[in-house]
Amino acid sequence: MARKSGHKIRYAVVGLGHIGQAAVLPAFAHASQNSSLTALVSDTPTKLRQLGRRYKVEHTYSYKKYDDCLESGLIDAVYIALPNSMHAEYATRAAQAGIHVLCEKPMAVTEKECLAMIRTAQRHQVKLMIAYRLHFEAANLKAIELVKSRKLGDARFFHSAFALQVRRGNIRTKAELGGGTLYDLGIYCINAARYIFRDEPVEVFAYSAAREDPRFKNIDEMTAGVLRFPHDRLACFTSSFGAADVASYEVVGTKGSVRLDPAYEYAFPLKLYVTIDGKTRSQTFPKRDQFAPELLYFSDCILHDREPEPSGLDGLADVRIIEALYHSARAGKPIKVPPIHVKKQPDLKQEKRRPPVSEPELVQAKSGSV
Repeated sequence: MARKSGHKIRYAVVGLGHIGQAAVLPAFAHASQNSSLTALVSDTPTKLRQLGRRYKVEHTYSYKKYDDCLESGLIDAVYIALPNSMHAEYATRAAQAGIHVLCEKPMAVTEKECLAMIRTAQRHQVKLMIAYRLHFEAANLKAIELVKSRKLGDARFFHSAFALQVRRGNIRTKAELGGGTLYDLGIYCINAARYIFRDEPVEVFAYSAAREDPRFKNIDEMTAGVLRFPHDRLACFTSSFGAADVASYEVVGTKGSVRLDPAYEYAFPLKLYVTIDGKTRSQTFPKRDQFAPELLYFSDCILHDREPEPSGLDGLADVRIIEALYHSARAGKPIKVPPIHVKKQPDLKQEKRRPPVSEPELVQAKSGSV
């Protein structure tokens, strides 16, 4: 087990692409209460040199030297911001070395990989958390509380759309790296439906579509899915890499509705609309740093030996649903999904507010959207 340095957990950020540079590295300035940026791991020497200088990080490693980083005694945890297909390998290697793991979503590409990550973390007694930043974000937590309060009556259905124009050649378009709209965008809709209903779907159905566009040669351009939940509740969504920017969801109950638009963004303010008895009120939640709260919370879980929420089970549940949806789209029929019962769910107690960060100048990295 890695030692703890005083009251701060020492992190290595593994992967310095867009999300790592634009959001994760700057977040450490707002998480300094219990978290410190200690090491960087990348296969691009220019990134290591320039970002190491910018963030005053002297310990840098290539992917070939990743095990040296894990065994150095310099770090307690890793933040994995690699392509989806690399999550499982780098997480399990960290856990085997006694290093705690905070992993970007999706947790992995397959159920088998997710299970391996969970079992390795358990075997080596390290914490494993999946970076669902909206589990700490005020607007989404407020929507959860509204549904739980039953002010909307019985929640009956959920619908959502998440779309963007993906940049040609981006890793999201590469099937071998875990690309596809469900892994990148649809996972937000799936996770939101699950935490809104506080339940797990038992059956799914999906259609996928793609135009003759070189971006979508090996992946879906868009997928529409329907999730059937217990008590005759439905969630439907569309995720797309070939449409205008949209990121919203709405929950409709027997007495009213709640809508978030945008719902999933971290670079813009989020807006909540609540309609009850025909009267609508709105609330704007200003742009905030959504990544520092993850670091603060996970470090606190390590320091006080608490199981994190969202856990590896939460990540596994979403990946199983994604696999079932793609199976359904290929087979043209509904697919049953034996539910995983996740013990802990997000609530308002997890909200953490930190001021926004200004996106820094990127080093050999681009946003995935046009």
